[in-house]
Amino acid sequence: MRWAAPDGPWTEPDLHLFPQDGHRYEIFDGSLHVTPPLDEPHGAVVRALVTTLRGAAPDGWWVCERLGIASGESNLIPDVAVLRPRSSGAIWADPADVALVVEVETPTSRRCDRLLKPALYADAGIESYWRIEPVPAPALHIYELGADGYGTARTIEGADLVKVDAPFPVRVAPSTWR
Repeated sequence: MRWAAPDGPWTEPDLHLFPQDGHRYEIFDGSLHVTPPLDEPHGAVVRALVTTLRGAAPDGWWVCERLGIASGESNLIPDVAVLRPRSSGAIWADPADVALVVEVETPTSRRCDRLLKPALYADAGIESYWRIEPVPAPALHIYELGADGYGTARTIEGADLVKVDAPFPVRVAPSTWR
């Protein structure tokens, strides 16, 4: 079965046309964006981060891998999202429920993770954005939302545990996320 592009902007129902084939299908301001399937090293970093965040999450907080976020004409899928207590539980999360989004860079997502997605997350009002550079050794870049978008709060590298306060207190050691 073949699909056809819509006559106008892409919308959330259009995403249901695609197979579950490992690609990430997202909509950025009505335009379709496709990311190739992710490799095992990427998956290992995501799983390690999810384990770290879930271990520190207070009761009621949700740490989700590849949870969709709907914002305006965009349907975004970060590698990791942290939802506040009493979030809606919708298939596509409301940005008001999201305290943190995390993207783990790959060679095919680097520009999107550094430029486009942070702008879309900031426009949606998501307070914290983390970007992980997995190679040569994992580095965590933490961004906080300000009046002009995200500003770099700090970069964390190495195996020593470092305390981060948002979205909740958690100790991180990026070089152990492999």
